[in-house]
Amino acid sequence: MEKVALITGASSGIGKELAKIHAQKGRDLVVVARRKDKLEELKIELESEYSIQVHVIDKDLIQPDAPPAIYDEVKQAGIEVEYLINNAGFGGIGKFHERDWADDSAMIHLNVMALTHLTRLFLPDFVKRNSGRVLNVSSTAGMMPGPLQAVYFATKAYVTSFSNAVSEELSGTKVTVTALLPGATETEFGRISGMDKTDMFKNTADARRVAEDGYHGMEKGKLNVISGLPFAMKASMGLMPFLPKKLLLKMVHKMQKTD
Repeated sequence: MEKVALITGASSGIGKELAKIHAQKGRDLVVVARRKDKLEELKIELESEYSIQVHVIDKDLIQPDAPPAIYDEVKQAGIEVEYLINNAGFGGIGKFHERDWADDSAMIHLNVMALTHLTRLFLPDFVKRNSGRVLNVSSTAGMMPGPLQAVYFATKAYVTSFSNAVSEELSGTKVTVTALLPGATETEFGRISGMDKTDMFKNTADARRVAEDGYHGMEKGKLNVISGLPFAMKASMGLMPFLPKKLLLKMVHKMQKTD
């Protein structure tokens, strides 16, 4: 297998589109997600259409032993990963003190711990051979606090901060770390989290476009790639640093109400 990308959350949405983009370039894949049936369908589709190899790993990254198990399987199969794309993640809406702690704990583990652990496992190999690219899927949500999505917004702030810091640590090498910060995107994510009922999801971006922006940014070694924002949202993002924090919190709170 050559120029292999390992993509988590590859069974749908942005992750699936990233897998298709990589395959279209004639590059091989390791696809990771919980739903083995969806991954097998993707494998058949991409291998038949692009004459590449796709290795399927069905793992639930919420489980603490999943990242080392994935790394070990890849190594035992003799696969050299060139691109690590940490895409898996989920959100949820509601007041923090009323939400199920098990859901928020799982969110922290997937969005933060699994992403960090996989990066820690694969990065030494990248640095040793002085070659490799990491793409961590964050969110524009990480650029502000998120009332009614306190934990989700906080996890994405972590992803961006972590990615940027590690990127700087790797300056002087040929290994890069890019954070992709999509706006609201038309995927299963919005429907499952309940966010599709909020004002923030009234104008969603196309998952393919977001994936293309992220992939091209990763190839160029960009630090951050912001994608999928309508013009009005882009303008408001530029004003955020100058707004009083309490006003910003009230604005975000209002956008995320579902009633």
